Amino acid sequence: MSTTTTTSTSATKTSAPAPAGPRALSASRTTATAARVLRQLRHDPRTIALLILIPCVMLVLLRYVFDGSPRTFDSIGASLLGIFPLITMFLVTSIATLRERTSGTLERLLAMPLGKGDLIAGYALAFGILAIIQSALATGLAVWFLGLDVTGSPWLLLLVALLDALLGTALGLFVSAFAASEFQAVQFMPAVIFPQLLLCGLFTPRSDMHPVLEAISDVLPMSYAVDGMNEVLKHTDMTATFVRDALIVAGCALLVLCLGAATLRRRTA
Repeated sequence: MSTTTTTSTSATKTSAPAPAGPRALSASRTTATAARVLRQLRHDPRTIALLILIPCVMLVLLRYVFDGSPRTFDSIGASLLGIFPLITMFLVTSIATLRERTSGTLERLLAMPLGKGDLIAGYALAFGILAIIQSALATGLAVWFLGLDVTGSPWLLLLVALLDALLGTALGLFVSAFAASEFQAVQFMPAVIFPQLLLCGLFTPRSDMHPVLEAISDVLPMSYAVDGMNEVLKHTDMTATFVRDALIVAGCALLVLCLGAATLRRRTA
């Protein structure tokens, strides 16, 4: 009788399914991940300087490059106010995330009760906080110290700059899954950022491009970031076009974050 009971108990334990890992997003796990990333960044002043100061330095440089023609600075300064944060957030996020992949930190974290969505959301939250600081400093500098002349509200400029920075964060998290080294992560920049920079309408109106290039630019998120900035330059009130552009940039950032979570693996490269 005792043998039968032991066998039955053993079979029950064997057939019991293993507990599944967390799948739904958890606010506590996400904020804990974000806090860990921010603690690491606090000990890396060069990265913080790159994130926060470089866009401001570039705007100052641009302002005095066009010192003799302030109208030129007004026409492209707002667009670059959104482009600079996107580029810096993409670069820093992709390298920082890849460093955690190659060092084994990411694999150890995924071995814990931590979902992929929690991890990606935590990284996005941490870098998003830095993006808010970066965008606020760059926008305030451009409008109140460098004399950027905008017809609309500077708060709308800040909104688009923040969305661009979050898009850069999302793109950086996504491409880090396909790089095996920090050098390869940097190499993704010409492939992901430069085509958008050329086709976004910064150098020439998109309607003047070859029809094929114009069609490609219509599906690139940076095009809508530049269009949104131009709406603020030309209109005093928030327009329907501005709302559309802002929603497209935000939607692209969310989509890329979801793709980043989907490509996250438990084994490092």
